[in-house]
Amino acid sequence: MGNRTIVITGASDGIGAVAARRLSNDGNTVVVVGRSEEKTRAVASKLGADYLLTDFADLMEVRRLADELLSRYPQIDVLANNAGGVMSKARELTRDGHERTFQVNHLAPFLLTTLLMDRLIESRAAVLNTASEANYRFGDIDINNLDGRKKYTPFKAYCSSKLANILFTKELHRRYHRSGLSTVAFHPGNVASNFAAGSGSLLRFVYTTPLKRLLLIDTEKGSDELVWLASTTPDTDWQSGGYYARHKPGRTNAQVEDPHLARELWERSEAMVRTSV
Repeated sequence: MGNRTIVITGASDGIGAVAARRLSNDGNTVVVVGRSEEKTRAVASKLGADYLLTDFADLMEVRRLADELLSRYPQIDVLANNAGGVMSKARELTRDGHERTFQVNHLAPFLLTTLLMDRLIESRAAVLNTASEANYRFGDIDINNLDGRKKYTPFKAYCSSKLANILFTKELHRRYHRSGLSTVAFHPGNVASNFAAGSGSLLRFVYTTPLKRLLLIDTEKGSDELVWLASTTPDTDWQSGGYYARHKPGRTNAQVEDPHLARELWERSEAMVRTSV
């Protein structure tokens, strides 16, 4: 399917940049969203695409991004919430007062999606959330410890934020699928990108040394799942509310099957973005 408007966050490099190129080459209007002006402009320039700059560690910038998207694009067919990563070894708070990993990987895309909700419903859009297989064994949502005040490690924070992405997908489907919105979370594979470069965890060792050539797939392959989901038909080729890896349902943490937890995470997230400083 071509000739649609597709917004991709985290598109200044990695799988987001490759997916932007592939989807643009298929005839779609792609909006490249990134944090680095130099990288984001370079990706967009090669495609002749629009680009917007946003740092997800600042929720005010996310609000400005939503305003800009609403003013520029009367229709948004796909929103790919792809920005994210593993953060530094020490627990760090954003200017909004939230643990950085949780905000960048979950709260910011949650806020962006909800601010765009009316436009997404009008467009009968698909919302794609980049998650990870790390949710399965290592994710753990403690609704009273979302900001990682207790027992923080960068790896645990990352895995739990990816589990939050899947719970968000479940609840987004429950609330809005009947209104015409479709949504899905996915694992892109273990991709040789820069997403763990700033991490103090063992992941940094894997992602920034020659080991990545042995253990990780390249960004071209890593973009396959995002491109497939953006190019196919919800509830025909994939089921809204699901989680996919390698074009089929993937394994998820037992917490994903708890609808009460999904609702409570949504409500807590609403309160957190509402009261951010």
